[in-house]
Amino acid sequence: MTDTPLEMFQATEQHERHLGQHVLAEFFECDPNTLNSLDKVEKYMIDSALECGATIVQKCFHMFNPYGVSGVVIIAESHLAIHTWPELGYAAVDLFTCGSKCDPKVAYEFLKKKFSSKRASFTELKRGIISDETMKVVEKPFEIMEQIES
Repeated sequence: MTDTPLEMFQATEQHERHLGQHVLAEFFECDPNTLNSLDKVEKYMIDSALECGATIVQKCFHMFNPYGVSGVVIIAESHLAIHTWPELGYAAVDLFTCGSKCDPKVAYEFLKKKFSSKRASFTELKRGIISDETMKVVEKPFEIMEQIES
């Protein structure tokens, strides 16, 4: 038995739970000025963490020359990371949350709006599958929970 309470796991099936949700998002046809602004990208990533109910621990963002921003918001529940290609109107975003406190899909919807993305998609994965029988992490690849294109 683990010291971690069962409530912190996400229930998936009758005999499995998982430690985290991992949303891999792609935003297309975004506002290039937003994607090339260190201040805006940082603000929107921080705001998306707060919007989805996360607790921010630390942040780090970098502006590339001639363009593009990379950054990460470390949250108590895991992390939110981004890399932008303003010249292509594209952003790749990684939203990983653990426990049941926050929902990475809320952060996805928030960023989609703030980046003025005309098209977006995400794949949501279950990470760290826990067996209800053994209360141990099952040694198998993560599973796709949901895929959305909009």
